[in-house]
Amino acid sequence: MGRIGTTVDGRTASFVAAQPVFFVATAPLDPAGHVNCSPKGNRGELAVLDERRVAYLDQTGSGIETVAHLRENGRIVLMVCAFAGPPRIVRLHGQGEVVPAGTPRFAELRPRFAAPPSADVGARAVVVVTVERVSDSCGYGVPLMAFEGHRDTMQNWTDRKGPDGIAAYQAERNASSIDGLPGL
Repeated sequence: MGRIGTTVDGRTASFVAAQPVFFVATAPLDPAGHVNCSPKGNRGELAVLDERRVAYLDQTGSGIETVAHLRENGRIVLMVCAFAGPPRIVRLHGQGEVVPAGTPRFAELRPRFAAPPSADVGARAVVVVTVERVSDSCGYGVPLMAFEGHRDTMQNWTDRKGPDGIAAYQAERNASSIDGLPGL
């Protein structure tokens, strides 16, 4: 049924990279704070760096919960589900680090992603997760769904805004989390 480990093996790495969507969950330390779970499209934005590290290219969004939570406490879990083919769920628990766009380390990490260069306009960071626990479970309860393709809405939005518009949007909407934690 379920398997628990501490490293991302080759089979798991292939599965993770092949899924068109993944989910990211974080939480603040304050028990009254809001737990966050965000779906992410995977057009090459999710990469397994090695057996202990995964990373994703974080796109600008209406909130900044993941970044704020990681800066406060580092706790994160990524979940990937098979919506086609054999049932499977993989959860990658670990400690996350935010690497802001425009930094030398971001530039070092960017080539690890297969995402198109057009994704860079809206990219605000790379989130690197040092994996502490890998759980692999059956996924029998996950429905079968047909993948039609990635939406072009986000890319069209970032193209219309351009780099200056994205920076202004981030300053307005990504300065702090819904619980008041610092964001970008």
